[in-house]
Amino acid sequence: MKVAFATQDLKRVDAHFGWAKNIAIYEVTPESHSFVEAVQFEGDLQEDGNEDKLAPKIEAIKDCTILYVAAIGGSGAARVVANRIHPIKVNEPEDIGAILVKLQAVLNGTPPPWLRKVLLKGQERTFDFDEEVEHE
Repeated sequence: MKVAFATQDLKRVDAHFGWAKNIAIYEVTPESHSFVEAVQFEGDLQEDGNEDKLAPKIEAIKDCTILYVAAIGGSGAARVVANRIHPIKVNEPEDIGAILVKLQAVLNGTPPPWLRKVLLKGQERTFDFDEEVEHE
């Protein structure tokens, strides 16, 4: 699964989603993680109420399952969730590498229900009706 991080320095989750200069994207599996890309944003990113700044960020993370942020506004959160991306807020700047290691550990164990649900993102639900047992 792909995971996005709102970051100013590409090392830590330390940015408000709307104000982030960079979004770092990683591919994460239970066995490993690898850097995919960093998407950079310019302009007046701190202008509140400027919804136009969110569109390119939403587009950049549309294939991601989880988004880590220092903060996110209500409108941004609603748009992220509408794209079936789970936002996670960190309380203080946190090292991206440490988050990746923790996330891998969770994937190797028993992920919480919300994570099991988001892991299904992009997978079609299939039903095998032949295996249904009919009770009379």
